[in-house]
Amino acid sequence: MSNLFAKKDVNKLLEENAAKESTKTLGLFDVILMGVGATIGTGVLVIAGLVAARDAGPSVSISFVISAVACILVALCYAEFGSAIPSSGGAYTYIYVSLGKFVAHLIGWSIVGCYTVSLASVAGGWSSYVNNVLTEFGIRLPESFTAIPSDGGIINLPAVFIVLCMSFLLTRGVKESKKINNLMVLIKIGIVLLFVAVGVFFIHTNNWHPFTPFGVKGIFAGAASVFFAYNGFDAISTSAEEVKNPQRNLPLGILIALSVCAVIYVVIALVLTGMVSYKELNVGDALSYALNSVGQEWAALIVSIGAVIGIMAVVFAYLFVVPRILMSMSHDGLLPSLFAKVNRKNSEPVISTWLVGALGAVVAGFVDLKQLADLANMLAIVTFAAVSFSILALRKTQPNLKRGFKVPFVPFIPIIAILCCIFLMFNLSMKTWMYSIGWMLIGVFIYVGYGRNKKSVYQKRL
Repeated sequence: MSNLFAKKDVNKLLEENAAKESTKTLGLFDVILMGVGATIGTGVLVIAGLVAARDAGPSVSISFVISAVACILVALCYAEFGSAIPSSGGAYTYIYVSLGKFVAHLIGWSIVGCYTVSLASVAGGWSSYVNNVLTEFGIRLPESFTAIPSDGGIINLPAVFIVLCMSFLLTRGVKESKKINNLMVLIKIGIVLLFVAVGVFFIHTNNWHPFTPFGVKGIFAGAASVFFAYNGFDAISTSAEEVKNPQRNLPLGILIALSVCAVIYVVIALVLTGMVSYKELNVGDALSYALNSVGQEWAALIVSIGAVIGIMAVVFAYLFVVPRILMSMSHDGLLPSLFAKVNRKNSEPVISTWLVGALGAVVAGFVDLKQLADLANMLAIVTFAAVSFSILALRKTQPNLKRGFKVPFVPFIPIIAILCCIFLMFNLSMKTWMYSIGWMLIGVFIYVGYGRNKKSVYQKRL
C-alpha cells in the first residue's frame, strides 16, 4: 500500500533533470506558438459552428468564455508546477511528485488516451479540409480512400498520411521541426484574422436574435462541448526540458497562449454567428461555409488552404506530447524501457514517436471518432482537476520548493478550478462516463500487471 502512493522525490528529480543533456532550443516566442498551435485547430475551425447549431446558438461565445475561465484557473496551477518542476512529463510528473505513483500512472494513462484520440480526430478534420480544397481545383479523390469503413470507405488515407508525415518531422529533432511548426501556427493565425477582417463587414445583428435559443442549459452544455477546443495548452508543460529559462518562460507561455486562444475563440464565435444563422452551421467547415454564404468565395478558399496547413500544427503538437509522457513513465518503471530510448544525435524519443504515430494513423484511418471526441474531453477534464488538486498537496508537502510563479489566493483558486471541472464533467453523457471508466480500468490493469513493483531508472542507478 505504501508503494501505491509512493511519491517522487522533488530534489532528486531536479538533480536528474540537471544531469540530462537536453538541448535548450525553445524561447518564450516558441513556447507561446507551440501552445497556440496545440490549442487552435478543430475548435475554431469546426467545433464552434457545430456547438452553435446543436447546443448554444449565438451564445456559444459565452460557452467559450466559461470554458476559458475554467482553463485559465487550471493554467495557473500548471504555471506554478512548470516553474517549480521543469521536467518532461507535464501533468503526469506533477502528480507523481504530489499525489504518488498510482495516481500518476492513471493520469499519465489518461493523457496518453486523450491526446492519441485527439490526434486522430484532428487528422480526420485535416483530411476533410484537404478534400474540400482539392475539390475546388477539380480533383476528386476516391471516396473509398477518404472515408472510414463505417462511412462507406476503406480507409481515410489522407488522415493516415498526415500523421505519419508529422511523425517523421518530429523524429528529425525539435530544433529542426520547430521552425516549420512556427510557420504553420502563423499561417493558422493569419487565416483566423482574415476570416474576422472579411466577415465583420457581413454581420447582421438579427442573426444574434435570439441570442440564447437553447437557454442557460444550452450555454453550459456548449461549455462542456467546446472544452475540447482548449485541449492542448498543457502540451507546453511537457516541453520543459527543452525550454530556455523555464522558470520564467513556461508560466508566461502557458498563460499568454491560453489567453490569446480564448480571445480568438470568442471573436470568431461572434463573427461566425453574426454572418449566418446558427441553424446553418451544422457543418464541418463552418468558417469557409459562412464566407461562401456571403459571396466571399476567394476568402473561403484561402481559409480552407490555410486550415490544411494550420491544422498540421495541432497534429505536430499532439505527437510532441504523447512520446514524452511515455518516456517519463518508462523512466519511472511504469512502462517498458523501450519507451525511454532516445536518438543519440538529437535526443528525440524516436521509437515512442513512431509507435504513437502508427497508433494514431490506424485510429484516424479506420475508427469512427464521433463518440471518442467526448472521451478525449472527459480525460482532459479529469487531468486538469487532478493538477489543480495537486497544487494543494504540493504546497503542504513542499512549502520551501523554489517557484518562479505561484498561484494566487490558494486554496481558493485551485478549489474553484476543481469545481469548474466537476461541473463540466457532469454535462457530458453517461456513455462518455462509461467509456472513460473503461479506459481507466485498462490503466489499472497495466499498473497491476507491470508497473506496480518496477523501479525507476534513477533507483536502478543507486
